[in-house]
Amino acid sequence: MNEVYVIGVGMTPFAKHWNRSLRSLATEATTGALDDAGVSASEVAYTFFSNAVGGVVTGQETIRGQVALRDSGLLGSSIFNVENACASGSSAAHLAWMTVASGQSEYALAVGAEKLTHTDKSVSFRAFASGVDLDEVAGEDYNQDRLAIAVGDGSHSRFMDIYAENARVFMQRTGITQEDLARVVVKSREFGALNERAQFRERLTIEEVLGAREISYPLTLPMCSPIGDGAAALVFGTKAAAIAAGGPLVRVRATSITSGTPMGGSSLAPTVARIYEAASISGADLDVIEVHDAAAPAEIEFYESLQLAEAADLGRFVASGAASLGGTQYVNSSGGLLAKGHPVGASGCAQIVELTEQLKGRAGARQHPRARLGLAVNAGGSIGDDSAAIGVTVLEGVKND
Repeated sequence: MNEVYVIGVGMTPFAKHWNRSLRSLATEATTGALDDAGVSASEVAYTFFSNAVGGVVTGQETIRGQVALRDSGLLGSSIFNVENACASGSSAAHLAWMTVASGQSEYALAVGAEKLTHTDKSVSFRAFASGVDLDEVAGEDYNQDRLAIAVGDGSHSRFMDIYAENARVFMQRTGITQEDLARVVVKSREFGALNERAQFRERLTIEEVLGAREISYPLTLPMCSPIGDGAAALVFGTKAAAIAAGGPLVRVRATSITSGTPMGGSSLAPTVARIYEAASISGADLDVIEVHDAAAPAEIEFYESLQLAEAADLGRFVASGAASLGGTQYVNSSGGLLAKGHPVGASGCAQIVELTEQLKGRAGARQHPRARLGLAVNAGGSIGDDSAAIGVTVLEGVKND
């Protein structure tokens, strides 16, 4: 297998882009990544386009990538549409990595884009609800509106009920408190305030987080990722291509996509164990980490799964500031899904954009001073008690010898 490098990244601001199309967002991110890599669209033979819920929100099905990338200069090349719930972006990135690693092409492109905003908010909630097993949630009667049943009362995403239920069990097992969850939000908003592409850039206090509207105990509104739109793109290439692009090199040290299992237990721990073995690292080696914090308790759960802290020490780890600006291991320096935003199909690619910026020393005021090794974990959908898909990527900043 060839060594593979991230040689260019591009990303739009994440926000409620009421007056922009999915095509304009995808084109902006793609153009930015190609320009960053110094590569023309005509040089890219393979593009993997990630979009999770366009069919539900806009009605566009089957050729989403070709439609979204119509103005990018990529039509005429091989475009593949990738859908894997919230892990769609990391899935597209994994496929682009495989294309270069296998020697099929010198370059491959992963583009993630999503429009979640809609004048009828219930449409957005239906999009999120489509990431569960509808046969399990709503039954197998295809004459009923099973998505409507999965949405529930329509006041919030069904996934927040799932996250809240998991959080209550997790809090009972570990002693984590609602105040600890609020600390995660405060940290994310601090990073988000320093990220010009983040959806939320206002800092919050613990008291403001705890005093906000309750969604489903223990979750208050700021503890839940927002509805928003955006796009992110990544150009993968060989080492020769990375050297030609110039600047610091960022190598893909390991990457994995795993489907969940409804048989009980989480697939995350064994996935992390495999990726650590493949990359010959441990959690202590990581400098910058992007985790799938669709809700605040998920981030703390990842601290344990990634072996950043033991269960009994999670509360102390959160309070210590180790994962915060100025700490030893920056977690969600982008602001994470809580502050940066969560346009579902773009989130996995956006995580890798942030790691690449950190490892290239281009993260500005949120830059980790010694960033060398980064990890992104992107989870999507729900199957039984597990995530339906889990993407993990390890990137390494290497010297240009």
